[in-house]
Formats: sequence, C-alpha cells, structure tokens
Amino acid sequence: MRKKHVDRNAYGIIGLGLFGTALALELVHAGKHVIVLDNDEEKLNGVKEDITSAHLVSAITAEVLQDSGISDCGTVVIAIGRDIESNILATLTVKEVGVPRVISKAMSDAHGRVLEKIGAEIILPERDSALRLSRSLLTLRTLDFLELENDISITEVPLPPAFAGKTIGEMDFRTSFHLNIIAITREEHTFIEFDSSFTFQTGDELVVIGKNEDVSRFMKTKDSM
Repeated sequence: MRKKHVDRNAYGIIGLGLFGTALALELVHAGKHVIVLDNDEEKLNGVKEDITSAHLVSAITAEVLQDSGISDCGTVVIAIGRDIESNILATLTVKEVGVPRVISKAMSDAHGRVLEKIGAEIILPERDSALRLSRSLLTLRTLDFLELENDISITEVPLPPAFAGKTIGEMDFRTSFHLNIIAITREEHTFIEFDSSFTFQTGDELVVIGKNEDVSRFMKTKDSM
C-alpha cells in the first residue's frame, strides 16, 4: 500500500467563526498553506482575498476532505462551535481520513471528553480564556495554549489605558499591530463574539493571536504608554 502523503506545512480549518477565521488568517500571514471549509458563503467571501483555498460545503465527508486537500494536511482544526453534533462528526471524519493532528473546539467538558475519545486534541475557548490564560498573567503573561507553530502564540495582555473608550474599529487593531483579537475578558465575563463597534473599558484583558514578535511589540507599546 502506498504511504499517505502528508504536508506538514499545510493546515485545514473547518468552520469560520471568530476563532476559526482569526486562526486561518494568522497562519496565512505566517506563510503557511491554509485550506478552509464552511457552509456559509458570506464568511468565505470575507476571507477569499487572503485565502485562495476556501471551499463552500454542505457537509464534512471523506470525499469533501479529499477533494479539498484537507485530508493531506498535517494539522486540521475543527472550529465548529455551537453545533456539537456537526463538530463531533467532522472530527471523526477527519480522524478517519488519516490526518495526523486533529484539534477540535469543545463547548463543554463533556463535549471535550467525547472528542478526546475520538483521538482529537481539544480547546475550550470560553473556559481557557477565562481561567488558563488569566492564571498565566501571574507568571509570564503569555501562554501558547494552542501551539501550531513555534512563532505563533495566543496571549492575554492588558488593554493599554489610552485605548479605553475606543472601539475595535477605531483602534484598527489588525493593521496597527498585526494581531487578531479572539476574546476579551472583563471582570468575570469573557466575550467571544463581538464586532468593530465593541467599546473597550479600563481593565479589559485582550486575548490575541499573532506572531510572537508582534505580540512582543504590542506589549512594549503598552508599557511605553
């Protein structure tokens, strides 16, 4: 039997919510080959200028994974959120086509246990951003809680005081700092869904994804304000 070809430099992202989109764009900007699948044409249109391998699909099947090229990726992230059944089925199908590393977004501890039994690594954005990332502030203030590449981090940093009262759109975060915000922690609440009109407040913590050098540059900017 011919050995399956695996491209370790290729990443598949299934589901273009806030987390999936930010992750896909960061990997593209890091020079990686990224293939994305989603059932929402509007979301795909939003990334088509950056991601050429974007496919509109109605279901995740072995044939879809093979035709799109995702079955040959070294790592696939299932970023489907609220539809737990679709998330589990997609995870199972990706494992069955032989992808070496499968990372799946879990919505609860019980959901995560199911995914782990299938053989996937799990991420719990709501819990991790509020608990694991906040605990990391007591040490290095940075945590590679999803290490896809050595030069890409997911990090929680305090909001610079000068940005309080401004919206995400006014800050033009992506252009100014080359980072994407994937969550915002405010006191005991973590926001994972927001748009450009979201207004920052003093004391907010930003969970950002980007290259380590850009995270470091942003933190130095924060410290100099």
